[in-house]
Amino acid sequence: MREIVDAVLSGEATAADYAALPLPDGYRGVVVRKEDTEMFDGIPSHEKDPRKSLSLEEVPLPPLGPGEALVAVMASSVNYNSVWSSIFEPLPTFGFLERYGRLSPLAKRHDLPYHVIGSDLSGVVLRTGDGVNRWQPGDEVVAHCLSVELESSDGHNDTMLDPEQRIWGFETNFGGLAEIALVKANQLMPKPGHLTWEEAAAPGLVNSTAYRQLVSPNGARMKQGDNILIWGASGGLGGYATQLALAGGATPICVVSSPRKAEICRKMGAEAIIDRATEDYRFWKDERTQDPGEWKRFGRRIRELTGGEDVDIVFEHPGRETFGASVYVTRKGGAIVTCASTSGYRHEYDNRHLWMSLKRVIGSHFANYREAWEANRLVAKGRIHPTLSTVYRLEDTGQAAYDVHRNLHQGKVGVLALAPEEGLGVRDHQTRARHVEAINRFRT
Repeated sequence: MREIVDAVLSGEATAADYAALPLPDGYRGVVVRKEDTEMFDGIPSHEKDPRKSLSLEEVPLPPLGPGEALVAVMASSVNYNSVWSSIFEPLPTFGFLERYGRLSPLAKRHDLPYHVIGSDLSGVVLRTGDGVNRWQPGDEVVAHCLSVELESSDGHNDTMLDPEQRIWGFETNFGGLAEIALVKANQLMPKPGHLTWEEAAAPGLVNSTAYRQLVSPNGARMKQGDNILIWGASGGLGGYATQLALAGGATPICVVSSPRKAEICRKMGAEAIIDRATEDYRFWKDERTQDPGEWKRFGRRIRELTGGEDVDIVFEHPGRETFGASVYVTRKGGAIVTCASTSGYRHEYDNRHLWMSLKRVIGSHFANYREAWEANRLVAKGRIHPTLSTVYRLEDTGQAAYDVHRNLHQGKVGVLALAPEEGLGVRDHQTRARHVEAINRFRT
């Protein structure tokens, strides 16, 4: 592994140099184990501790198949699906691996008693399999997390509709929270040259998700002048939604939970901000009963910030806690686009406010390759910036996941893999100098 790191740090190794490097028999990866899937039984979700289930272990290097690549992972990051994997919710991920393993002998490699998790990476291509022509050893890359087979016609207008669509590192094995990762070659994209390894690893999943949700024809089709309500606007996902709204000429109405998070939104350029903790919005009277009066109070506050207008789009991801309010405050003919349910999967809302006002609920899940590529292109151009706040070492991934699970973080939490320290990997110093303040605005 030392030879691989030395080659990357030199910045001078050629494709032939990388191709000649010997691959190790094994590598270190952050895993959950099948034998531990019942360890949190009977414990409330918010009390489950990823530090108890995640471990850094030496695992065998998987064999390389056609259309695939092995990547030396310099850095990765923690997404909410890493938290779900670590607490075995909504289901242990081993069921995903077992189903994938039944697909083919090649897929059978993923069905193991351990699961190397992680759905982001920045790094360097080490090897490519048969049929890979676009990428070669030594290419500096980031990876998006869409894994598809594309043997069905269903996925050829939008690869997210492929019946065998999976999220790499969550529904497949050999993910990015490791020293080496196995990906399909069509997951790879060029690493933005002005970013460090840890910065480049941060946008992948969440930036692509926000792009599809807001900008893409498969999502809400955001346009100039739209008012967009963004829950968790300073978070790992919401931070990209806020930037996309501002870059696209829309007006984000940023919902946050503290003055510190409100200040981050102001630094991004947002002006309409609601601190829901300070203003004490309580959308539920108890576990079973929502409070429409609070929906109305929330709607009045939005109109104060928009000059009397309702929101055209709601960027939804908290789910159960906020969905009733989201449906209520959306303008007539507007859209609620949802990609997750971090506060609960069973959403409740008053359907009269949906059907009688011709509103739409749009389900959105990650992004197809083109959408991920466009989202990465905006990062490379310096239009969208990382929301990286804190960086851990690979051996401390459990703590990183704990921070995300307990909402102790700002933006994205990064993880160094093979990179020996922060600040490495910048190739375009001129572009970085123009954007360094924006790049660092989430750092703590």
